[in-house]
Amino acid sequence: MRYIITLLLLVGAGWVNAQSPVTETLYKKHSDALTLFFYNNTLRMLNQTNDKDFDALIEDVEKMRFLMIKKASGFATSDYTKLVTDYKAEQFEEMMSSRYQGKNFDVFMKEKDGVTKGMLVLVNDAENLFVLDIVGRVAMDKITSLYKTVNENSEIGDKIKSFTNKDGH
Repeated sequence: MRYIITLLLLVGAGWVNAQSPVTETLYKKHSDALTLFFYNNTLRMLNQTNDKDFDALIEDVEKMRFLMIKKASGFATSDYTKLVTDYKAEQFEEMMSSRYQGKNFDVFMKEKDGVTKGMLVLVNDAENLFVLDIVGRVAMDKITSLYKTVNENSEIGDKIKSFTNKDGH
């Protein structure tokens, strides 16, 4: 019985840290950043309208970390360039860049044996950097839909608006 408990603790500890160490380092450097964690069942709760397309969108997402950093807190263009370099050093490959509602989206993917293990979505605008660190995958053509749903969910949207308006910013 002791061995089973030890094994479960080790597996659980590994799963908690399954997301990118670069994202964790970024959060530690910007500890005032807004950070939220979503698991598949949490994402399903965001689907208040029972939208089958959204359920299909998140079906392969195990866990997602949302990190929002105000650029006024000392995040410069050179920091973004270094961040991308660090993610690439972790074997994330740049898959897509696009624009949506005045925001730049850069999508990175990490694969192992042909299976997508993780995705990063960096959403960059003049005031903020948003990082979606995903264990699992989202269809590439649905990335903006995921961002839009998370951003427009009333409770999460209120937290984001409150965070961006904190300290008069």
